Amino acid sequence: MALYVKAAEILDKAEKKQGALKTLVYDSKFENIKPLFALVLETQKFSSVLEEIIVSSKLLKQTKMRMNLAKVLVFDLLIGQGLKCGGAWKTMMLKHRARLQSVLARMKVKQKVSKNEDLLPASVKQVLAENLPRYVRVNTVKTTVEDAVDYLKRDGFSYLGQASRLEDLTLKEKYFVMDMHLPELLVFPPNTDFHDHFLYKAGHIILQDKASCLPAYLLNPPAGAHIIDACAAPGNKTSHLAAIMKNKGKLFAFDLDAKRLSTMATLLLRSGVTCHQLANQDFLKVDPDSPQFKDVEYVLLDPSCSGSGMVCLRDDASSADQEKVKARLAALACFQLRCLNHGLKFPRLKRLVYSTCSIHSQENEGVVAACLQENPGFRLVNLLSQWPERGLEPLTQCLRANPAKTRTHGFFVALLEKHNGAGRKKQEPAVQISDPPVTTSEAVNEAEKQEPAGQISAQEATPPIPSTRRKRPAASDEESGASETEDKQTPVADQADGTPSKKKKRKRKRKKKKKKKVETVETVETVETVE
Repeated sequence: MALYVKAAEILDKAEKKQGALKTLVYDSKFENIKPLFALVLETQKFSSVLEEIIVSSKLLKQTKMRMNLAKVLVFDLLIGQGLKCGGAWKTMMLKHRARLQSVLARMKVKQKVSKNEDLLPASVKQVLAENLPRYVRVNTVKTTVEDAVDYLKRDGFSYLGQASRLEDLTLKEKYFVMDMHLPELLVFPPNTDFHDHFLYKAGHIILQDKASCLPAYLLNPPAGAHIIDACAAPGNKTSHLAAIMKNKGKLFAFDLDAKRLSTMATLLLRSGVTCHQLANQDFLKVDPDSPQFKDVEYVLLDPSCSGSGMVCLRDDASSADQEKVKARLAALACFQLRCLNHGLKFPRLKRLVYSTCSIHSQENEGVVAACLQENPGFRLVNLLSQWPERGLEPLTQCLRANPAKTRTHGFFVALLEKHNGAGRKKQEPAVQISDPPVTTSEAVNEAEKQEPAGQISAQEATPPIPSTRRKRPAASDEESGASETEDKQTPVADQADGTPSKKKKRKRKRKKKKKKKVETVETVETVETVE
C-alpha cells in the first residue's frame, strides 16, 4: 500500500505546482522508483477519466478516501495491471469493482469508443503525439562530450553527429545526435531510460530538458566568477553553471525548501561540483550590500511559477476554476517581480537571466516589462537570433519554447544586462584628467568625427595648440636639445652664484642675432622669387 500512498502524495504536490512529476518522484527517495514513476505518470495521463469514474460511482463518499489516492487505486484496478496491494484496501476496492467497471463501460458507449486511450482529452492526446525527445546534458565538470559520446557508442548507441534542423531531433531505436544549439546536449529517442546507466549514476550525464539548459547557457559566466542561483533546487541549473564556470569561483545557491536543498546537495556531490555554497534561505531576505556578495556579477533567477509549460502538468481548467487560476497567476507574477527587482540590486551585477517554465505572458513578458520600467539602468539582450520562438511583442529579444516549435517543454528566458549609461559619468572625468598632448593629426581626426565631411576647412580643422600644452615655440631638434640642457643647468648655476652667468647671456644674444639674420635673408629670397 506504500506505493499508492506515495503516488497520491506526489500527485497532490503536482496539483499545487510544486514541481515536475519526475522531479517529485526522484525527490521522494522511494525504494522502488520505476513502478512509482510509471504509476504516477499514467494516473496523471488518465486523471480526467478517473475523476469522472470516481465521481459518478460516489466512491469517495463510500470509502472516505482522498481523490488522488482513489485515482491511483482505480487506475490499477481498471486500466493498469491489477492492484499491487493486499489486505483491507484490496478487499475494499474489489467490493466496488463491478460498479466502477460499469461506469467506465457507459463512458465508452457514450463517446462511441472501444479503447481506454480514446477517452483521453484532446490536449492529452496532443501531448502524447508530440512525444518529446530525451535530452542528456554532458557534465563537463567530470568528463568531455567526446568521451561521453565514445562511451555511449561502445554501449550500443549509434551517433549521427550534430543536428542541423529541428527534424533531426526525431529519432528512433538507439540513435542519438548532438543538439544544434547547445553543444554539450545530446538528444535521444523519447523515453530512453538512463536512470540505471553508469554515466548517470557516476554523475557524468544530467537528465535535463533542453529548455531548462538555456538559462545557464545564456548567462555564460566566466571561470572564477561570483554567481547567485536565487531559487536553486533541485539543482540541475546550478550544476550547469558550475560546469560553465569550470568549477572555479563562488556559486551561491538559495532555496527555502530544506528537503529539496538536501536532495540538491546529493545531486551536486554526484556531479563533482565544489564551488557552491548552499543556503536554506529566502532569496528576498538576502542583503545585496553584504560584503559576502560584493563581487557577485551574475544572477540566475528561476522563481516559483505556475509550471504551465511542463507537459506533464498541463490541464484544462474548468470555467469554475478560471477565477482561482487568475488569482494565483496574479500572486505569482507579484512574487516574481519582487524577486527580479531584488536580483538587480547587487552593486556589481552585470547580467541577470530570468526564466520560468510557464506559458503565461503574465509571468513572463509582463514581469520583465514591469521590471524594466522600474530599473531604467538595465536593458534586454537579444538572444539566439536563430531560435524559432521569440518573446511576445515588443519583447522579442526574449526566448520562448514549446513542444511544437522547439521540441521542448514550454519555457521563457530573458537576459537583462546593466547598460553603460551609469558608467559613462564615472569615465568622463578620468578622460579629462589624463588629457594627453594633442597632435595636429589627432585634432583633425577629432574634428572629422564631430563635424560633417566637407563643412570644415583645413585651417579650422588644425587649431593652434594651446600654450598650456607646451612651454616654448617650436624649434629645431638641435635648438630644442640646447634649450632643454640650458633649462636644466640654469637652476644649478643660479644656486651657485646667485645671478646668471654673463658669458651665457652673451651666447644667447648672439644666437638671437644669427636667427634674425637668417629669417631676413629667407624673407628677401621669398620676395625675389615671387617677383
